[in-house]
Amino acid sequence: MDLIIARPEGLYCPPGDFYIDPWRPVDRAVITHGHGDHARTGHQHYLATAAGAGILRKRLGEHINLQTLEYGESLQHHGVNISLHPAGHVLGSAQVRVEYQGEVWVASGDYKVEPDGTCTPFESVRCHTFITESTFGLPIYRWQAQQQIFADINQWWQSNAEQNRASVLFCYAFGKAQRVLSGLNQHIGPILVHGAVEPLNQIYRQAGIALPLTHYVSEIEDKAQISKSLVLAPPSAQGTPWMKRFGDYSDAFASGWMQLRGTRRRRGVDRGFILSDHADWPGLQTAIKATGAERVFVTHGQIHPMVRWLCEQGLDAQAFVTEYGEEAAEAETDFAAESALSPEPSANTSSANQPAAEIATTTATTATHPHLRQKARRT
Repeated sequence: MDLIIARPEGLYCPPGDFYIDPWRPVDRAVITHGHGDHARTGHQHYLATAAGAGILRKRLGEHINLQTLEYGESLQHHGVNISLHPAGHVLGSAQVRVEYQGEVWVASGDYKVEPDGTCTPFESVRCHTFITESTFGLPIYRWQAQQQIFADINQWWQSNAEQNRASVLFCYAFGKAQRVLSGLNQHIGPILVHGAVEPLNQIYRQAGIALPLTHYVSEIEDKAQISKSLVLAPPSAQGTPWMKRFGDYSDAFASGWMQLRGTRRRRGVDRGFILSDHADWPGLQTAIKATGAERVFVTHGQIHPMVRWLCEQGLDAQAFVTEYGEEAAEAETDFAAESALSPEPSANTSSANQPAAEIATTTATTATHPHLRQKARRT
């Protein structure tokens, strides 16, 4: 029998009577990670990793009915053995292993195979059937080593600082921002963050992830230092009044979609850094082969090219129709705080010590269309 099928509510396990990352309210939901297209409100019971609990409670509410498992720990529900295994995507991300009557299926959620230091690295899990994402499932997507990308970011920042220009780097508030932070050379200048980013930084720090010191711009007493700073902000901050305080700044966007020149042009930024929290084409191939699965379902992204390639490899490959979004959609919907937080807390308190709950009660600013930015230029 099929252990997981697609239903209008989401991916469903019939013998276990639970869903994996459902997009409509259900009784029991196993959640792979905290991004908005996989973790949604309205479920009666949630199961996720212990490492991802902080993110889920921040996103979905402190009082959700949440049960957690450590990586590799298992439980039985209606005779189905469920365990969660590292996906390497973001903090707390997991693949869901389901075993019933000797049959093993694994649902990957989103994943990447390159370790990055801000989440538990991807772990291959042997199975009969593998359900995989394919966000970047085309041969053109081949990532450079992240250390090279970090070196490029730091060089860009250093060059701007020497010209007294702030460096504004747009990236998704959850996962990407913390990964970028982990690779920054904090000796170049101060690191400033938007109010949608810092509460998540705090959750990472509480989970034991080492991140450099970050500040809100209002905390910088010597305003001359702002022109030497690197600023991390969500894409929704682009073109808002908050950006005016950085004067003659240079900006960039960090995303796997920067592989495409047209994407950078549409974003209207000076630089594009190709950095993704999803597996590239070789990474997807490696991950799928390592499972030993003879049957593969593809859930989202470049579905048809991946299914075709898998069939050419002699595998039984099909597509599941889902409502999971691609990474580009995270620019506006990645984290609810982007529409619920002001760029900075109302009180001039250190961002390193301020409770996340205090930040979460501040008022939203109005975002403008990302293409309609106004940036001071040298004359």
